[in-house]
Formats: sequence, structure tokens, C-alpha cells
Amino acid sequence: MGLGEKLKLLRQKNNLTIEELANRCELTKGYISQLERDISSPSIETLQNILEVLGTTLGDFFKQEKNRQFVYKPEDRYVVEQEQYIIEWLVPNAHVNELEPILLSLKPYGESQRLLPFEGEIFGYVLKGSIEVVSGSRTQRANPYDSFYLYGNNQHYLKNVTNDVAEILWISTPPIF
Repeated sequence: MGLGEKLKLLRQKNNLTIEELANRCELTKGYISQLERDISSPSIETLQNILEVLGTTLGDFFKQEKNRQFVYKPEDRYVVEQEQYIIEWLVPNAHVNELEPILLSLKPYGESQRLLPFEGEIFGYVLKGSIEVVSGSRTQRANPYDSFYLYGNNQHYLKNVTNDVAEILWISTPPIF
């Protein structure tokens, strides 16, 4: 990716128009447009000024993104089996990311870990089985293809209400498992 394309993506990520960026950097719209199209090259000082307005540094801007894996195979998963449930971490080292996707399998009549209140949110999607979603003092039933969305302000957990295994896709932010 060229310098201009990276600048444009960073500008868009910051929700700035070319004119807004130009004004904040005391440059012209035309010059910013030329930079983004790789028609012109900025001086180091000008680039530093633009990057400061965009909330980054030269070092971070030019840091090469590692050939980071973004497709994960079943053999990449980490599995922990407990008495009443099985957790499969779908993305290795997800605890360092903002989202943590897991596959939670509740054994017949099993319950998940009881999670204490935390600052965050959880999305769940029932793939198989019927469960009860317990949040604070409220309980609601969820069946296959139902989803749920919880805020972390209550203790919550899931209960399998059948004698079959229930499977739930669980995504939390921040990671909590």
C-alpha cells in the first residue's frame, strides 16, 4: 500500500474530509488530494504534522503489518473441557483483541460459568439446543437461531434445559474468558 493510500485510509478512519484535514494542517485541499493520489510527496516535517493531526506517529504509520493470520482452522483452536461445559477459543490469543469469540458447548442440563458484572457486552447466537439466558434476576429462553445481547452490568450465565448438547457462539468485548 502506498503512502497516499495509507494517508487517505487514516483520514477516513478519523472521519475527516480532505478540507477538514487540510485546514487542521494549514495546507490546501489540493495538496492533500495530491498526497493521497501519490502525485506529490510531503517533507518529513509536513508528514509528521499530518500524522499528528490524524493521531499517529511516523513510527506507527510506517510499521509494517505482520503477515498476521486472519483465517483460523479447527486445529488452531484451544479447547477446555469442564464438568458442565466445553469452551473452544475460535481465535488463538483472542484475549489480546477487543473481541473474544468462543464456541460454548453446554452438556445436557449443564450451566456455563457464572460471570460477574464487568464493563463490556456479550453477543450470543444459539446454534443448537435450547438454553435459558440468565441475566441478573431475569431469565429468557433461547432456541436454535435465536440470538441474545447482554450488557455486563449484571451477573449472567447460560443453562441448558434439555438432555442434548447445546452449542452457542459467544462473542464478548472485552475478552472475559
